Amino acid sequence: MKNSKKFSLTMLVIIMGALILGLHSVSLAEYPESPVSIIVAYSPGGATDFQARIVTMMAGLEKYLGQPIVIINKPGAGGQVGWNWCIEKGSKDGYTMLAYNVPHFIAQSIVYKTKYNIREFEPIANWGADPAVLIVPKDSPFKTAQELINYAKENPKKITVSGAGMFVGHHIAFLQFSEAAGIEMTYIPEKGGVPAMQSVVAGKVKAGFNNLSDSYRNKDRIKILAIADIQRHEFLPDVKTFKEMGVDVDDASVNFRGIAFPKGVPQDIIDKCAEIFPKMFNDQKIISKMKASGSPRRVMTRNQVITMFQERESYLGPLLKELKK
Repeated sequence: MKNSKKFSLTMLVIIMGALILGLHSVSLAEYPESPVSIIVAYSPGGATDFQARIVTMMAGLEKYLGQPIVIINKPGAGGQVGWNWCIEKGSKDGYTMLAYNVPHFIAQSIVYKTKYNIREFEPIANWGADPAVLIVPKDSPFKTAQELINYAKENPKKITVSGAGMFVGHHIAFLQFSEAAGIEMTYIPEKGGVPAMQSVVAGKVKAGFNNLSDSYRNKDRIKILAIADIQRHEFLPDVKTFKEMGVDVDDASVNFRGIAFPKGVPQDIIDKCAEIFPKMFNDQKIISKMKASGSPRRVMTRNQVITMFQERESYLGPLLKELKK
């Protein structure tokens, strides 16, 4: 009798386990069953928002997610509003993703008491790498970065410079440039790349640091004086890097953009998306659309992004400590 009860209990455990595994497999096979949201921590029309809409425009095809992706904008505090929301309130069922920006969220997690850091995000794939560029209004008297430097040396703190927020790529480029050139300027943090660009176009500030992609699309309304990267870019082949000018600004501010989940999403969903998204980002239609809009691409897999997160955090810690002195 005891053996019979023991056998029945064992069979019950096996059957329940099989049912759970079966339901789990069905759940994964059917994911996603409805549209998926991506939180963009910047304003509509900015580079992150603009590019996120391009790289996810084919998500509804069966060969990719089979469901559309909906972009939800939660701008503020240089991205902190949206990313903090994802960690605190974002669902952990795979239906809430986020668009990350590096160095932005890593720098902020070092400087501020944010809810997020590289250990709170589960990266899926990277779609682009967008350098910061120094820009001035179209009618600015500055024709070169050197002319701006010369003026700033003679007029400390008189040069106002807009950027998308505090300790985002634009701000890091500003800090590096100011330090390397030996000048004092005034940084004006805006609520994203769009208002930062509008401030330059309207002449509300004397200069700005903004994304290469946004600046490329607005090149008829501004002047682009220099690129904060270690090499020139194919979209702006005539624009020099700061290093070419003898100003020691590297690629620390280059804006890596991609997709991640908040920590806590089931691993099988993470793995499924990590396989799908790089393929989608490399779809020829998306490649063509990105190129036509002047949006720099750099597709990276989940493992490559994890390594990049770790490397950038290790690099930014000492750099920010030095720049903040």
